[in-house]
Amino acid sequence: MDQTLMLNTFMLLTLAVLCTPIIFPLLSNSLKNTPTIITNTVKTSFLISLVPMIIYIHSGTESLTSLWEWKFIMNFKIPVSLTMDFYSLTFFPIALFVSWSILQFATWYMASDPHITKFFTFLLLFLIAMLILIVSNNLFLLFIGWEGVGIMSFLLISWWHGRAEANTAALQAVLYNRVGDVGLILCMAWLASTMNTWEIQQISSQTQIPTLPLLGLILAAAGKSAQFGLHPWLPAAMEGPTPVSALLHSSTMVVAGIFLLIRTHPLFNNNPTALSLCLCLGALSTLFAATCALTQNDIKKIIAFSTSSQLGLMMVTIGLNLPQLAFLHISTHAFFKAMLFLCSGSIIHNLNGEQDIRKMGGLQKMLPTTTSCLTIGNLALMGTPFLAGFYSKDQIIESLNTSYLNAWALVLTLLATSFTAVYTIWMTVLVQTGYVRIPPLTPMNENNPAILSSITRLALGSITAGFLITSYIPPAKTPPTTMPLSIKMTAIVVTLLGIVLALELSKMTQTLILPKQNRFSNFSTTLGYFNPLVHRFITTKLLSSGQNIASHLIDLSWYKLIGPEGLANLQMMASKTATSFHTGLIKAYLGSFALSILLILLSTY
Repeated sequence: MDQTLMLNTFMLLTLAVLCTPIIFPLLSNSLKNTPTIITNTVKTSFLISLVPMIIYIHSGTESLTSLWEWKFIMNFKIPVSLTMDFYSLTFFPIALFVSWSILQFATWYMASDPHITKFFTFLLLFLIAMLILIVSNNLFLLFIGWEGVGIMSFLLISWWHGRAEANTAALQAVLYNRVGDVGLILCMAWLASTMNTWEIQQISSQTQIPTLPLLGLILAAAGKSAQFGLHPWLPAAMEGPTPVSALLHSSTMVVAGIFLLIRTHPLFNNNPTALSLCLCLGALSTLFAATCALTQNDIKKIIAFSTSSQLGLMMVTIGLNLPQLAFLHISTHAFFKAMLFLCSGSIIHNLNGEQDIRKMGGLQKMLPTTTSCLTIGNLALMGTPFLAGFYSKDQIIESLNTSYLNAWALVLTLLATSFTAVYTIWMTVLVQTGYVRIPPLTPMNENNPAILSSITRLALGSITAGFLITSYIPPAKTPPTTMPLSIKMTAIVVTLLGIVLALELSKMTQTLILPKQNRFSNFSTTLGYFNPLVHRFITTKLLSSGQNIASHLIDLSWYKLIGPEGLANLQMMASKTATSFHTGLIKAYLGSFALSILLILLSTY
C-alpha cells in the first residue's frame, strides 16, 4: 500500500475510533458509555496512532488531505484540510498516551462521583477538540478545535458547580480566553480580506506579513497559554478535579496557544518586532510565574504556576525563532506535568482532600510509589540531566545563551530556572520528608492498579521521552558546535544554585520563628498584586468614574440646562423681559405702539 494512503487511513481511523463512544450511544439507547469503555477507546487510538508515527520516522512521509469544501461565497473556499506532518504525527501518540493514563487514574479518583460517565465523555470531547486543532490545516477548522477546548475547559473546571469558587474560576478562564479569541478572529478576518484564504499552507508561503495581524496571533496565544497579563485563570483553574487539571496542563488547552504560533511560525520568520515581543513576553511570564510559585502552599497551585513558567519558556523559544525546539518542550513537558498532577491527586485523595503542603510530611513511607514518581517528575521539571525535561530545557537555555538577542530576557529566564529548582525541591522536602504532620487515622492505600499503572507509565515516559524524541527527530537548525564550557553548563549551574538555596531554606524552617514579612514575600504571596489591581482597583475606578460622569455631567446637563429647571429659568427670563417694558412712562407706550404699526405696514407691503 502507498505510504501516504496508509498515513491518511490510520490518522483518520484514530479520530474515528475516538469518536465511537460519543456517536454510538446517540444511535442506540441500549449502548451505554462506561469509564472503562472510554479509557480502552483512548488506549486503542493510541496504539493505532503509533503506526503513522513509525511510517514518518521510517520514511519521512508527510501528507496534506482535503476531505470536503465549503463555498459560502463565490471567491472564498473553506476546505476541511488535514495536515499529517511532523507536528501532528508526533503529538498524536503523546497526547493519547498521556490522556489514556489520566483517564485510567480518573476511574479511581472520580469513582464516587454520581455523574462519572458524563465526566469521562467531557474529557474525551476535550481531547478530540485538541486533536482537531493539532491536525487542522485550515484556520476555520483550527478555530473549531480552539473554541472546543475553551468550552470543554469551562464545563470541566466548573464540574463541582456547587462551589462558588469553581464557578468563578470557570468564568475567569472563559473571559480571559475570550480576550485571546478576539485576537485570533481579527487576524482571521484580515487574512480573509487580504489573502482570500485560511489555508495555513498557502498563508505560510507569503514572505511579508504586517505586524498587526501577527499581534492578533500573539494575543490569542497569550490568552490560551496564560502568558503574563492574561495568566490569572490558570492557577484559578485548580478548582476543577485533579484529572481535569492534569489533562488541561499537559497535552490540551494550555499548549494550544503555543501550538498555534508553531503552526503559523513561517509568518514570524521575517518580523523581528513580533519575535522580540514573544521573547520578552515569554521571559516575563516564566519569571513571574516562578516567583509566585515560591510562596504557595497549595500543592496543585505550585504545579499550576510551574506550568505557566514552562509555557513562558516555550514562548521564549518561539521568540528565538526555534519552533521545533518549542514543540520538543511541549512533548517532554506533557509526560512529567501529567504525572505531577496525578501524584498530587493521589496524595490529596489519600489525605481526605488536604492540599496544603505544610500539613503533609513523611509520606515517603506511606505512599512509596506516588512519592517516588513525584520526585522523578520534580527532577524532570528542574532539568536534571538525562530525564525528559533536560533534553528540551537545556537546549532552550543554550540556544538563548548563544543567540545575539536580548540579554534582559536571558537573565530573566535563568533566574526563573533557578526559582524552578527552589520551589520543586521545597515541595518535595515538605511533602515527603521530615515529621508526619497529617491527622492520625488517615486511611492510605495506593495499591490500586488504576493508580500504580497510570503513574508508573508516565514516570517511564518522564525518564525516556526526551531521549527517544531527540534520537529520532533531528533539530531544524544545527546547534553551535563550539561552545565554551561556562555557557554549556549555565543551566545546570543555575539549577544547582536553586537546589542549594531550597535546602538552606528548608533548614531555616526547622526553627519555630515565624519569618518576617517583606516586600518580596508579599509580592509573591499576593501573586504580584495582579488580581487586586485588575479585578478590584481598575474596575472600581471605572465604575466610580462612570457614576461621576452620569451624576455630574448628564444629570447636571439634563436637569439644570435642558430639563425642568432649564424650562423654568427660561420662562422666568421671558417674564422678566416682558415685564421690563411696563415702566409706566407714556413715551415707552407710544414708542411701542408706533413700532407695532410700522411692522404691520411693512408686512402688508
